[in-house]
Amino acid sequence: MTIKKISKDAFGKFVDGLIKQQKVMGPCAKGDRFEFEQLDSSSQLRLDYDVTLRPPNRKYFLPPVETLLTCEVGGGYQSVYDDTEFVLLGIHPYDLAALNQMDQIFSRDNYDTHYMKRRLAATIIACDVVTPSKDVFAASMGTATAEAGFDVLLTDIGDSYLMETGSPKGEKLIEKAQGAVDAAAGDLEKRKNIWKENQGRLSKHKLNCSSSYLPKLLEKAYSHPVWEEKAKTCFSCGSCNQVCPTCYCFNVQDDVSWDFTKGTRQRAWDGCLLDGFTKVAGEHEFRKKREDRFRHRLYRKGKYVPEKLGTKTPACVGCGRCVSACLPDIANPVNIYNRLIDDLGLE
Repeated sequence: MTIKKISKDAFGKFVDGLIKQQKVMGPCAKGDRFEFEQLDSSSQLRLDYDVTLRPPNRKYFLPPVETLLTCEVGGGYQSVYDDTEFVLLGIHPYDLAALNQMDQIFSRDNYDTHYMKRRLAATIIACDVVTPSKDVFAASMGTATAEAGFDVLLTDIGDSYLMETGSPKGEKLIEKAQGAVDAAAGDLEKRKNIWKENQGRLSKHKLNCSSSYLPKLLEKAYSHPVWEEKAKTCFSCGSCNQVCPTCYCFNVQDDVSWDFTKGTRQRAWDGCLLDGFTKVAGEHEFRKKREDRFRHRLYRKGKYVPEKLGTKTPACVGCGRCVSACLPDIANPVNIYNRLIDDLGLE
């Protein structure tokens, strides 16, 4: 592990150098909101952003729509892959936690070559949060700071950035950072204080238990009335699914040309809150009721995925996007989990 200090001016030149060599994706302003886009210049980069509209891990590693293969009569089929190297610059710790979790999902059991080729082609430069968003609760989910999964971690300490390497790829990358010097003890102390502050600042909605307790809490909450109560005003629009960095459900569809000579197979985002998500052959639908779909989302985040991966980290990283996106204001996981704690108690 190497920790360097670099002035902001020198860092801008470093980023401009990267842009000349390969694609660099970073947070850019979109009016008063932010979105990850390909950078043409370091001047576009906004590392002081609060939260992006879409999670960068899904945008770049599991895109909304992607072609898996093409086929044609007499020509067989050809898998389609994208392994273009690029740098993902400025991902926040909570989104990094989601990316690390998605890596586990797509690399185990049935290894997903489409996802993993993109992932292995990427260099991840994470960035500690400078401006907390209004609905972030990453501190409650243990994702306010990052300890692993990055190639480089940036921390804004005022007039400079600290750059910590987390992999051989990161070590190689910061060799290109001209003007970077070894971080001093005082610089590390500043970073330590920022991490401590972020544990408090990234807690706009406070969970009244340890996030590792959620699977046990949900074991006794399956028949709780909160699911039906909340579902009464749910639009089944799937907005919470679409903006969530840990949702990875997708649908696969074959499209054939009008003359039946060629076609493509694509996958596209899907969501458990959408009506018809669980419909199977014979028009059977095993989660037809809205409250069942609403409950499934919260169980998936707090119980199913953590148990699948054998981790204490829930499949909710506290980014707060679902809270902001939900029109009837019922999607906040913290509010629901706290209601269950109040009614069912802690053990």
